[in-house]
Formats: sequence, structure tokens, C-alpha cells
Amino acid sequence: MRTVGVEEEYLLVGPDGAPTGVAEAALAAYEQRTSGDVDGGPEPGGGLEPELQQEQLETGTRPCLELRDLVGEVRAGRRRAARAAQDAGARLAALATSPVPGEPTLSEGDRYHRMARQYAMTVREMLTSGCHVHVSVADDEEGVAVLDRIAGWLPVLLALSTNSPFWRGEDTGFASIRSQMWSRWPTAGPTAPFGSAAAYHATVADLIETGVALDPGMIYFDARLSAKYPTVEVRVADICLRADDAVLLAALTRGIVETAAREAADGVPPVTERDEVLRAATWRAGRSGLSGDLVVPPALAPVPAADAVAHLLDHVRPALTDTGDLPMVQELLAGLWRRGTGADEQRAWAREGGLPAVVERAAAATLA
Repeated sequence: MRTVGVEEEYLLVGPDGAPTGVAEAALAAYEQRTSGDVDGGPEPGGGLEPELQQEQLETGTRPCLELRDLVGEVRAGRRRAARAAQDAGARLAALATSPVPGEPTLSEGDRYHRMARQYAMTVREMLTSGCHVHVSVADDEEGVAVLDRIAGWLPVLLALSTNSPFWRGEDTGFASIRSQMWSRWPTAGPTAPFGSAAAYHATVADLIETGVALDPGMIYFDARLSAKYPTVEVRVADICLRADDAVLLAALTRGIVETAAREAADGVPPVTERDEVLRAATWRAGRSGLSGDLVVPPALAPVPAADAVAHLLDHVRPALTDTGDLPMVQELLAGLWRRGTGADEQRAWAREGGLPAVVERAAAATLA
């Protein structure tokens, strides 16, 4: 069975619901609280980390085999981050963008300052939070074989995770405006099949050679080989409002990766999908989430979102059955359909109490 782990990026918010740049203080409080303790365990995961802006914190789980262990990891990470935020006078909110307007504050560090000089307004305005799922692979060759076969399904994962309808105090009309903001990075988005690990690494080297990407950490493909771990890292999703949805996202991602690896082992060639169509499918998912049509393989044709999710579930059913994940995935999916995505919940809360109420209720849902 492949291990799976989740990295989550959170917003730090003040009493008025606006982002507050206290990550440095939160991390210092966390370090003081845990000094002398063994916390986190093997990577990826454990502890808290800074992000691009001072209004963010990041956590990561340990690699897990069982979904129920992953549930505990995700919830524990959120509690750790929330306690650190509280120690710094803030609250933690699993929101992919801030409903209440606020200006980001760049984190300290040479790399972040180099990014600010290179990417200008993209960095100045970039206050978005994603969810990254790591699934183990045998080696880079298997990893690239997986990357070459999963691109068409990634927009469905984005639709399931959509959690960013608001930007600078306005409803954007998108379920995931984060995905639109993220596309401003020059290396972000879907990729065409690479064919081999050598071709993948050559592409990464070429991007760095151009100076457009500063280092391997800035290869922001929707799915990539991790630069740190022996994993495929799927990066297309918003941070999920609720821990259960993060676990659902992780389970489906592991199913997609395992299914792709089996296809590669059986000699099934990847479907050559045009980048332009994949970008359109990703845009469609970010625009409507689960409330409209989604574009799904193999024909990359639009179908109602419920049908698209059903197609995905059918695609990964053998893999989920073999890991024993299928009943839990079905249960978590049923819960998501009942209450809606994070974007759906945010809009309902805004209608009831305005944008500060969205942040208040999101902070509670983050730890629910």
C-alpha cells in the first residue's frame, strides 16, 4: 500500500477577521512550547513551518498507510497550528483566500525577498492557501509514469476542494479564486506527458536555467515529483475547510496515483491531452466547483459535477477497494454532498452574517 500525507496552508486572522501577520510570533511560541519534545516524526510532516506571507502557517502530516491514521494526523496538525496562532493573539482559519480585505506581509528570508524582487506584484498580492497531497512512488520513473496519466482527473480534485469564493471583500463568482491567482506563477498549471524521468528533470532544469523559476521548489506544476521526498505531489487543490474533506482529497489522490501506476505497469499508454484543454478544465472547476459542469476523461467532455465525481470514483474503485478505503471515501463524499464545498458554506454564512461571520465560522469549522 502506498503511503499518503497532506500539507496544509492556513490563514492567520485577527479579531476583525482580517489577515494578521503574526506567523513569526506563532512559530516562536510553538518552538518554546515544544522545546525538548519529540514532535512530528518522519517527514513529510510534523511541526509548523512558515510560508511566503506572515499571515500564513503550514503543517504537514506524517506519511500514513491507513486513512483513519491520516484523519488523526490532519486534526492534530490543525490543533497544533491553532494553539500557536492563539499564543500569538490570532486565530487559525482553513480558508484558501481571505474574505476580509488585508495586505500581506512578506516573511523574512533571502529566498522570499528574491521572490519578491523577481515576481513583483504576484508576490505582493499572493495570499492564498492550498492543500498538497503526497503519495509514495517506487522511484522517479514510476512517478513520471503517474504524472503522465493523471492530469485529466486533477480538475475534479480541485472542484471537490473549492474553498475561496471571496477576494478583497468581494464575491468573485468563482468557487476557487485561489486557483486563478495561483495561475499567475510562470510554472503553475497542468503539464503534457514527459515520457521519462530524464525528460522531466531536463524540463525542470530548463525552467531554472531560464531564470523564470528560481529553484526546484518553484516548480509549481499541478502535480510534480517532490523535490524532498520519494512522492508524487498533487498541488491543485484549495486548502479544505474541514479536515474530513482533506482526508477525502488524500484518499482519492492516492487512488488516482495507484490506478495510474497500474496502468503504466500494464503497458497502457497515457492519453495525450492538450495543455489548452486541461487549462480550460481547471478553469471550469475553479469557476463552478460542484455546482456546474466539469470536464472529465477520457473524452474531456463536460458533464454535470455529480456525474464527474461518479466517473472519478469508478476510475479509482479497484484501487480504493484493495486499500480498504472505499467505504470511508463513500461516507466522506456523502458528507460533502450534504453540506457542500467550503465555497458553498462560505457563501451561505456570508448571506447570514456578512464576511466577518464567514471568518468566525470558518475558524470553528477548521477544528471541527
